[in-house]
Amino acid sequence: MGAKDEILNFMHNKAYKPLTAEELLNAFEISQQEEDMFLKILDRMEQDGEIVQTRIGRYGIPEKMNLVVGRLERHSKGFGFLIPDDIEKEDVYISAGDINGAMNNDRIIVRIKGTENGKRLSGEIIRILERTNKTIVGDFEASQNFGFVVADDSHIHYDIFVPKKETNGASQGQKVVVEITRWPEERRNPEGKIIEILGNRGEPGVDIEAIIRKLDLPKEFPNEVKEHVAAISEEIPQQEAKRRRDLRDLKMVTIDGDDAKDYDDAVSIEKIGDKNVKLGVHIADVAYYVKESDILDQEARRRATSIYLVDRVIPMLPEKLSNNLCSLRSGEDRLAMTVLMNYDLETGELTDYEILESIINVNHRLTYNKVKEILVNEDEELIQQYDDFIDELRLMEELCLKLRENRFIQGSIDFDFPETRLVLDDDGKPIDIIKVERSIAEKLIEEFMIKTNEVVAEDMYWREVPFIYRVHDYPDQSDLEALNEFIHNFGYHIKGIDSETHPKALQMVLENVKGEPEEKVINTVLLRSMKQAHYADQNIGHFGLASEYYSHFTSPIRRYPDLMIHRIIKEVINQGKLNQSRSEKLEELLPEITDHSSIRERKASDAEMESKDLKKVEYMQDKEGEVYEGIISGMMSFGFFVELPNSIEGLVHVSNLTDDYYIYHEDKQAYIGERTGNTYRLGDQVEVAVDRVNLADRQVDLVLTSK
Repeated sequence: MGAKDEILNFMHNKAYKPLTAEELLNAFEISQQEEDMFLKILDRMEQDGEIVQTRIGRYGIPEKMNLVVGRLERHSKGFGFLIPDDIEKEDVYISAGDINGAMNNDRIIVRIKGTENGKRLSGEIIRILERTNKTIVGDFEASQNFGFVVADDSHIHYDIFVPKKETNGASQGQKVVVEITRWPEERRNPEGKIIEILGNRGEPGVDIEAIIRKLDLPKEFPNEVKEHVAAISEEIPQQEAKRRRDLRDLKMVTIDGDDAKDYDDAVSIEKIGDKNVKLGVHIADVAYYVKESDILDQEARRRATSIYLVDRVIPMLPEKLSNNLCSLRSGEDRLAMTVLMNYDLETGELTDYEILESIINVNHRLTYNKVKEILVNEDEELIQQYDDFIDELRLMEELCLKLRENRFIQGSIDFDFPETRLVLDDDGKPIDIIKVERSIAEKLIEEFMIKTNEVVAEDMYWREVPFIYRVHDYPDQSDLEALNEFIHNFGYHIKGIDSETHPKALQMVLENVKGEPEEKVINTVLLRSMKQAHYADQNIGHFGLASEYYSHFTSPIRRYPDLMIHRIIKEVINQGKLNQSRSEKLEELLPEITDHSSIRERKASDAEMESKDLKKVEYMQDKEGEVYEGIISGMMSFGFFVELPNSIEGLVHVSNLTDDYYIYHEDKQAYIGERTGNTYRLGDQVEVAVDRVNLADRQVDLVLTSK
């Protein structure tokens, strides 16, 4: 047991009362020679929020002092929530008046005050442990003697004050990067200096560049990383190939989108007797090439994820790895991590499994469209072209449907949102929006990856090794009650709302609304009522998938948590168990990795969505005056949003509802005319015309053409 664990165990003792540093030195009988080291450990533990020092210099653990440690998730309206480090603790509501100068994603300590409206915990921020917003991207607003930067990120609630001498030549309306030089205080905005001018707002390329800068990621890899990657051999050493399971004779395929360049998973299937099959999921062995703590690993950890913007990809790993050495290209020997799973084909029950290091050679690169044409449309030309794998594809389809059936029986929630893809010309201008349909091909890969992630997570859980889980907590009761109240307007309700709601109860709501006009709206509101999935070093299960054990194992090319758990798994299957020092190192390292990866994932997701929304508005620039049938998709106090058939949302401002005086009823998610009783509510179909397209504000304004 390390010194940190001994201190925590000591403080967790019921008889412990907060002690000074000197009293702790005496209690642990620390010699003079070790005093400095012990005090440094205390300082580090305090910085990490594991212990707290009171104003009178006494140390204790947060939970015994009515304190909670975590990260701030701030809302654009000013209030926020503490997302606790301890995933079993409840989120804590923090009013705007209790934020006390903290910014979005800052690591904080909160004192619990009580409950908000008798429903959820509320608190106030008493200390900021770590500042995360070193630089901010936004629009420069100039005045005679100073300027302000209005952040692009709506979670950044403050405008940043910029003294005139620190404007660096920025002018009104330019998109800039500002570095924070003074953090916000009560009644005082943060201060900063302009370190980069990206260009004029609305200019081609500037907005996408702003999105990239907001992620704080360079587009290029550092030179030392490039040099390191250039030195990696493209040959697989004979000794490495010999020590692995040789699966090069096993028939397997990759199945991806038409434009995919990195293939990190391949699948195989074999019939075993009359009723059983052996499913193989083979994942690129990125960990062989990216060694823990080397310069390439440090860069991958910092990036944490690949980011898929509408017009480009910012990869986690350099192209030599992502598109070459670690990409499972057909006809080439590749190193892999393989999970072989035996299933009873009649019941879909997992009967046995094995996790191993392998060397593989993929037979075919298939696409979702080709698999759909083979399995659904029975395309004779494609069936002939891939005749050596047709029986396997049909076997995979059979297993997929059984696994999917079992998953929904278990209570897994499936949001069936229609997907679209933007088509850009060579200059990056949007020229079309295409609907993307999920066929058996996408579902096949989805089911196999979900089962692989579950199998790996459960195996490592019962081995009791430090691990990274993909977790999804139960929704807050107050959010479920609000959801139940909302769907009651449409004649639906959630079963078992008064007890711990099972995911199957929410799944039943989705099944009941399928095909109804309000389906999209209820799907959206239900999704918003749920918590975000994230990475954690402690397992609490995955509510949305109704899974007790879940991880991310299947995409190490583009997700750092996957890469990290590959390393852990390789150590476990080769050594049988982890030694004590390795376990202690991982226990210290993994919370930092899970926290950072969750933050980067959210930022990447926001950036991907923002880049799509930008191009969607750009697509509508020449559509002013055109009329569409749309669905009311969102209600706000200033108007309502309408989703058009091409998936683009526009705003009907309340000031444009001119036939009556309309009042917004939040509880009913509706605008109701005071005189006429005309009602516009979530899910209603309306006819609208495009009134104005503002690319700078990324907004499409609509007007109603009829009731």
